[in-house]
Amino acid sequence: MAWFASLALLGALHVAALAFPLLSHLALCLRGHKDLRRRYGAWAVVTGPTSGMGRSTALELARRGMNLVLVGRNPAKLRDISSAISKAAPAVQTKTVVLDLSLVSTAQGDEALRRLRQTVEALDVGVLVNNAGVLEPPAAFLHDAGEEAWVDMIRVNLLALTEVTAAVIPGMVERGRGAVVNFGSMSSEALPSLPLYTMYAATKRYVARFSKCLHVEYRSKGIDVQCQAPFFVTGAMASGFSEAKLFAPLTPTPDDYARAAVRWIGHGALCVPNLRHQIAWFIAYVVPDWLLEELLLREHLWQRKELRRMRPLPRAPAGTRDLVSYTCTSGCLS
Repeated sequence: MAWFASLALLGALHVAALAFPLLSHLALCLRGHKDLRRRYGAWAVVTGPTSGMGRSTALELARRGMNLVLVGRNPAKLRDISSAISKAAPAVQTKTVVLDLSLVSTAQGDEALRRLRQTVEALDVGVLVNNAGVLEPPAAFLHDAGEEAWVDMIRVNLLALTEVTAAVIPGMVERGRGAVVNFGSMSSEALPSLPLYTMYAATKRYVARFSKCLHVEYRSKGIDVQCQAPFFVTGAMASGFSEAKLFAPLTPTPDDYARAAVRWIGHGALCVPNLRHQIAWFIAYVVPDWLLEELLLREHLWQRKELRRMRPLPRAPAGTRDLVSYTCTSGCLS
């Protein structure tokens, strides 16, 4: 009977481990909202704030009384979100920094980062939200696009996130408080692999590890570093995934996600803020890895075929740059 008792104990521990995220979510919902301004500082920096989750998160932070530094590449869209924030929260101040994150590690990108440093040095920046990311080309083998496509993705998803964090965090260290929120993805945390989105999933895995290490490094300095790992969020990006239709009941709107995301700031190094995403995570956990990988590969091969039928991928001569669009992926498999 000892072996039966041991198995029962292991089973109980396993169930408890699976139930813990849900219980944590419910406990957090029962608490009052954290006063982010008092806890961390008066200003928040948000990258990619002009659409999707980035826009919704910026508006949610404004409703919570945070002034905002909005970082994006399109001046007109930055003015639009600034105007929307002014209407939603008239007392909130906004500043904009034009920065094309795909130009990080270039002379033009270095100049824009210098302007960002100058802007944040004069402010009590308490929260940084690294939201901007790239998901181009979609549903592609590694050889489907020239290397510049992958370089763009690495620059935005890895280098820019690192550079912006390095620009903002010194002021937090000096003040002894702050929160850094990096948007990772369930694609690198809950799924065994993401075929035909290899580089994207790999860059998001960097985000999770980067965040965890910084969390350990800076928590003694009063700084909370967190990686949030969302799944599908409604919008144009999610609609491009055929499997998103299967998860439609578990897909929140950007506004729904932003409310949960802001509530979870400062609670854990890695979290899945939205309850529906936690359910999706559980489903991914119980389905065998081999089956998930087979299903994902099949769906993404079909998606690749459809995309190539609608817009064939250009093949650039060796040494030339492919024309691959820069997209802020605020949502989707984020």
